[in-house]
Amino acid sequence: MSRRHEVKFRAVTAVQRWVVNPLSRRLPFQTLIETTGRTSGLPRRTPVGGRRVGQELWIVSEYGEKSHYVRNIQADPKVRVRVGGRWHHGTARLLHQDDPRVRLRSLPRMNSLAVRAVGTNLLTVRVDLAD
Repeated sequence: MSRRHEVKFRAVTAVQRWVVNPLSRRLPFQTLIETTGRTSGLPRRTPVGGRRVGQELWIVSEYGEKSHYVRNIQADPKVRVRVGGRWHHGTARLLHQDDPRVRLRSLPRMNSLAVRAVGTNLLTVRVDLAD
């Protein structure tokens, strides 16, 4: 990662971690993904912008495998997601072969614009919902 991308990553993730995410998690209809912390073993809830299509939830991570929730998925792909105010269990899959820029066209517009603006290493994540 270039120095410019590293500075951008640190600035954006600090704002997300301390300002945006705590506020977003409180919104009743914000989509959340709950992973198990790879070190702590505790539940970690991250606001995401995705779209449910049938029994799948599609997400694009702006920092790919550098995102903490993606690293948690690598350690344990069993997740819960809150979509439309309801919680669902599922299994997350990282889709390296999927084109995340094309995928963003099918996801919520405002989130997709933000992901494109701040993202440096896009990665598609699909959650197969069990219920």
